[in-house]
Amino acid sequence: MNTAELVELAQQLRVDSVRASDAAGSGHPTSSMSAADLMAVLLANHFRYDFDRPAHPGNDRFVLSKGHASPLLYSAYKAAGAIDDDELLTFRELGSRLEGHPTPRRLPWVETATGSLGQGLPVGVGIALAGKRLDRTGYRVWVLCGDSELAEGSVWEAAEHASYENLDNLTAIVDVNRLGQRGPTRHEHDLDAYARRFQAFGWHTIEVDGHDVDAIDRAYGEAISTTGQPTVVLARTLKGKGVESVQDREGLHGKPLPDAEEAIAELGGERHIRVQVHEPPAARALHAVRAGHLELPRWDRGDEVATRNAYGQALAALGSGRGDVVALDGEVGDSTRSEFFAKEHPERYFECYIAEQQMVAAAVGLASRGWVPYASTFAAFLTRAYDFVRMASVSGAGINLVGSHAGVAIGQDGPSQMGLEDLAMMRAVHGSTVLYPCDANQTAALVGAMAGLEGIRYLRTSRGDSPVIYGPDEDFPVGGSKVLRSSGQDRLTVVAAGVTVHQALAAADTLERDGIPVRVVDLYSVKPVDRETLRRAAEETGCLMTVEDHHEEGGLGDAVLDAFLDGRPVPRLVRLAVRSMPGSASPDEQLHAAGIDAASIAAAGKLLVEEAVVR
Repeated sequence: MNTAELVELAQQLRVDSVRASDAAGSGHPTSSMSAADLMAVLLANHFRYDFDRPAHPGNDRFVLSKGHASPLLYSAYKAAGAIDDDELLTFRELGSRLEGHPTPRRLPWVETATGSLGQGLPVGVGIALAGKRLDRTGYRVWVLCGDSELAEGSVWEAAEHASYENLDNLTAIVDVNRLGQRGPTRHEHDLDAYARRFQAFGWHTIEVDGHDVDAIDRAYGEAISTTGQPTVVLARTLKGKGVESVQDREGLHGKPLPDAEEAIAELGGERHIRVQVHEPPAARALHAVRAGHLELPRWDRGDEVATRNAYGQALAALGSGRGDVVALDGEVGDSTRSEFFAKEHPERYFECYIAEQQMVAAAVGLASRGWVPYASTFAAFLTRAYDFVRMASVSGAGINLVGSHAGVAIGQDGPSQMGLEDLAMMRAVHGSTVLYPCDANQTAALVGAMAGLEGIRYLRTSRGDSPVIYGPDEDFPVGGSKVLRSSGQDRLTVVAAGVTVHQALAAADTLERDGIPVRVVDLYSVKPVDRETLRRAAEETGCLMTVEDHHEEGGLGDAVLDAFLDGRPVPRLVRLAVRSMPGSASPDEQLHAAGIDAASIAAAGKLLVEEAVVR
């Protein structure tokens, strides 16, 4: 498009943003209006995309990091012919695809859910990594950011990672409109302040007037021709551009315009420009999953193996059996054992260093391109990236997260390194799967199963060696459990997972010698939980005891209670968990201090049974 046509298209995007927000009675039209010229030039002159084939391997990818500016995105979809005017005016209505913040669950052209600011660029880095190192189809990644979100540390994790990986297929466009939600941003219109920061991270920077379509056009062309480094286009804009009563004025964020009809007239009225978006280049199909039998590692009963070691070996084997599996780590691969994968499949391994937010975001970006990512770090450090996990669920992303060094059982490192909240955190994620294996063969089987699941999958691994209690051919269906010990005379059921399974078995031996037969359930699938087995155990033994190397809130005990949420009577239940703040001590000392070792389980079990007799 020429200059005059681009100006008209930008005005159409503004008008349609105003109309959509006015129809909804809510939304962010002023944030959309500031970036309309930036979007118009990109859509008409530089973006290569087949809207009829959103999975086309050569399509450029666009991420609206400032997700509240969704009216602008939907207006662009209308201009491209992907939606019609009637649908545009369903913005924010019940059942509409056009949500307040865009998500790929509803729209096939959306790469990732945005709205929690500071996440679009990190996910864009993941998509660009896929394009640069794996797909190699030549697509470009464009990310439209707001200036307010540049206060988020995750943006600078992304900036450093993109530069380190030389992602010259990535362009960030920053809409520097000066105003945030409650007033001016930190640097307002000081483009040089932003440029210095991006330059320090190794980016090519371009400063432009964000309402000069010719300058924007040249900037995008320069970004495309820049090699060896990512580019950021810093655009000075005015919030509410084009309508005098709202332009560059505070107090109007997140509100429809006071007089939409007058604003539309001031913008020149409705237009019906249709953009012929550039076709993507021909590209080979993306990666194919290699067929063949998956040979997971095997261990003999009685071997002493840490589940983290089993994870690393199983992941490496999975990488050999499936060409779509990739691994990421937060610079602790020698501890999580993802280094086993890195040594065998270096081309599909991504070192994210100590930047857990970027690691999870990169996994989401890779998953959006059809890869199956396994991202690992200490369980405790995934808390830092929880908002990214939450938003990954909103996106419907399929990613595997692995937290090692969980619980007090890690020993002397102390509470800063102990994941004691992770089960609760991951169970709360919509549609998540939470797995906690107790031995090597179980771990390997679950690692393999995770690749075929949907949504957020979390595997908890342990630091120390533990005995292998299952044979290598045992099945571990997700949503299942294993009854390790039972009889018709059981008076108590102990439910455990991970390290406490072995403690529960030892406690059962002690109680058996005291004449108290005990059922032991390995609840390796914490979510979904095996309701049938738990209900049967409650009916047959009358008493349940949960034992977990985790805080009491939200972990194994709460998972067991979920089995009785349909109105069934809740059994007598005692919950052993970590209730105090640990210090430094040996693993055995930690388990005893927390009251979750074999001796503590046996003592609590005996007391519970005796109380039941008295009652």
